[in-house]
Formats: sequence, C-alpha cells, structure tokens
Amino acid sequence: MPVRRSLPQRERSLIGAWCFVDHYGPDDVSQTGGMAVPGHPHTGLQTVSWLFTGEVEHRDTTGAHAFVRPGELNIMTAGKGIAHSEFSTPDTTVLHGAQLWVALPEADRNTSPGFEHYAPPVTESDGARVLVFLGTLFGQTSPVTMFSDLVGAEVTLDPGQSLTVTVNPAHEHGLLCDTGLLTVGDVTAKPGEIAFQAAGAEQVTVEAGPDEPARLLVLGGTPFGEQIVMWWNFIGRSHDEVVGFREEWQRARETTGETAYGVFPEEWDHTLPAPGLPNLRLRSRG
Repeated sequence: MPVRRSLPQRERSLIGAWCFVDHYGPDDVSQTGGMAVPGHPHTGLQTVSWLFTGEVEHRDTTGAHAFVRPGELNIMTAGKGIAHSEFSTPDTTVLHGAQLWVALPEADRNTSPGFEHYAPPVTESDGARVLVFLGTLFGQTSPVTMFSDLVGAEVTLDPGQSLTVTVNPAHEHGLLCDTGLLTVGDVTAKPGEIAFQAAGAEQVTVEAGPDEPARLLVLGGTPFGEQIVMWWNFIGRSHDEVVGFREEWQRARETTGETAYGVFPEEWDHTLPAPGLPNLRLRSRG
C-alpha cells in the first residue's frame, strides 16, 4: 500500500501537538491485500484515524471494537499504554485515508487509555464541503476529548475555488493535500504534502488547482512547547523511558491476562514484536 510520511519531516517535527501524519492510498486492495496490522502498542499519544474510502476494523485492549468509515472519526487515547489492531474489511476494494498521531502533554501523557467515535455533520463554508472532527473551526465544534488546543477538519474545494478560513492566531497550521493541487500563499502542495502556516495569522486562504477538485485536511494547534522522544509506536520523554516501553511490550506478548498494555482481545492470534533498537541513543524532538 503506498504510504507517504507527511510528518515528521527534517524541517518540522510537530504542528501543534500533531506529531505524525501518514497519508495512504488510494490503494487497490485486490492487488496489495489492504491494511493488515496485528496487535501493536502505543504510549503517550492519541491516534486519529480518518478515511476517505474503504473501511477498517479496529480492536483494542480497552475492549473497544469499532469500524473506521469515511467521514467518521475514530480516536484512541494511548495514555500510559494501549494495544490495538487494524484490518481493512472484506468488502473494501479501495483503501484511502490518513493516520495521524497527537502527542500528549506531560501533564496528561499517563492518563488512562480510551476510545471515542464521532461522525461530524457535513456543512458548507462559502461553497466548500466541510467536516470538523476536532476542535472548533468553521463555526462547528467537535465534542471529542482532547488534551491540547487543536483543530482538525476535512475540506473539499471545487476546481479553481478559493476559500479563506478564519483561524485562531495562536495556532500554527498544516494543510495536508489529499487530492488535486492545493495552493496556500506561495506554496503549492501535491497529494501527501503539507503546506505550513506559522502562528500569528487570523486567516488562511487555500485555493484548488484549476483542473480538478482539491481535498485537504486542516490540522492546527497551539505550538506544543515540549520535547518528545518518538520511536516505533511509542512516545516518551527520554531514551531510557522508550527502552522501558519496548521491554514491557515484549513481556506483554508472552503474558496471559492483564498486562501493562491491557488485556489482549481473544480474537488476536498474534501480535507484532517490537523491532530492535538502533545502536545509538534516541534523540528528542520538538
């Protein structure tokens, strides 16, 4: 399955508390097999799953069992530790979406794990199609639990259409292009690329290319202001802490019943082993 790592990049590690953005597909599941990710762990973050096409089945160690569908948000809070699996469903023929992570601030990173689902209403803003799935934007507010001041929305523009978005000037923003071409100021983004807008702006104008509609994700938030260590599926604050998360996961894979990552669902017949650590100390970013 084609996956584009949109964030982090060499020049930018975070946008607000957004610390990871993978943009994937459109993927012909008949050729690739789709998404098949057995049980694996997370710490210190929230996963934000957003689909454009297809369907993904989610299970986790809080007991949650849900489906990710286009235009509907699944958000999982890892906190002190969780594990989950993701498999595209048999009826899915094309898989296309974004997998996003939000770093939890120091005060909340050891919170209890949890899971929420939200289907935002489809609204219009000056002719653009809008779904606000996190925070407040376009006059809409998502009820989803967040631990930082963030926004997230899907916006679709007609060919050649421009839209001026009123934003919180305390936020920095990343505009992820999903389809078409997207121009923000003097930057033109292709699918999988992010156009960045620093904090301080009260409005951001986005414009679709002339030949086809443009669909984008608006991702924004107050600058995070903390250093994090991110490796594999873990976010911690030091190399040694991440080493400990890895060791706990390896022990959990050999344990029955309650583990540091919760109780594994009985439907899981195997889980992913953690990869070996690099031969150097993990460095913080932020």
